[in-house]
Amino acid sequence: MKSPFTFCLSCCVLFWGVAFSAWSAPVAPVKTSDPTQQCLAFSPYVDKLNPNFGPSPSRELIDTLLDKIVAETPFRCIMTYGVVNGLEYTFAAAEARNIKVVAIIWLDNDVAVNSQSIRSGIEVARAFPETIVKLSCGSEVRTRNGYAFDGEISRCITALREAKVKQPITTIDTWWEWCDRKRPCKPTSFAQQVDWIGINVFPWWENRHADLFKCTPADQAAAFHLARYNDVQKTYPGKPVAITEFGWPHGPRGMTVKNQHTGKNCGLASPKDQALVVQSTLKLMQQKKHAVTVFEAFDEAWKASKEADVGAFWGVCSGTAPYSCAKFLAHLPK
Repeated sequence: MKSPFTFCLSCCVLFWGVAFSAWSAPVAPVKTSDPTQQCLAFSPYVDKLNPNFGPSPSRELIDTLLDKIVAETPFRCIMTYGVVNGLEYTFAAAEARNIKVVAIIWLDNDVAVNSQSIRSGIEVARAFPETIVKLSCGSEVRTRNGYAFDGEISRCITALREAKVKQPITTIDTWWEWCDRKRPCKPTSFAQQVDWIGINVFPWWENRHADLFKCTPADQAAAFHLARYNDVQKTYPGKPVAITEFGWPHGPRGMTVKNQHTGKNCGLASPKDQALVVQSTLKLMQQKKHAVTVFEAFDEAWKASKEADVGAFWGVCSGTAPYSCAKFLAHLPK
């Protein structure tokens, strides 16, 4: 799930069983999926569902949401956030609808749960080799935890390698983490472990937290996304790069974001600006033949507790029944 983008992390470097040999071992060539693929970030924790407690999304709900994507959007690719607690059904449901999947094996600070997720990730990768086109060991693990769980990321990558899954592997994080928190961009310790690079790029959160890029309004977001893509691509020559999350909130309407360093308001939450950011970025990335994922498919109300009110307004489709999608999606090329 998307967590607030922040550059002020406590960097306590702890190595939890990191396999140093895996860090330097060459990665065998693999066939990547369509480099121009455009996907939707998909999480079924809509309405009153919460991934931190309570019931898991039902199969019926997952079917309903995927049907809505097929009926009201041009997207035939999704990126998912977990492989346990009923989410593993998503892959069979996607296969039945001819939807491709970038599957994230969710990793956090519970090693036992991580182990369960890794096992399940291997199972679904083997079971759906044509539907699951890419894999990621975690999403924004460093953004949330600093370097404390690098060992868990490496353990996941090693397990997938030993299981001989066919899909290309990465660990998804913000562009800043993939630049090793440096400007100019520098490679991280995961450079030799992965097959591709998945970066999340959010001008909205830069506008709030960053002292490097203090103000990127909606009409400049597409150029910002491409610039960060290019920074990372130059840093990892020969590695395919994909923007694995980008987006803009559509509400609360009229809300602006204030930069913590300058106090300047830059960036307006509105349906109009969300449509502008999504449409302009998809068009630009399609021209450049770069893979991107729109964050996110459906509004998730539970995120308001993590990211203030704006956290509940990133979806291009409603998070309450009947889950209607924004009308601008109908005008996107299929």
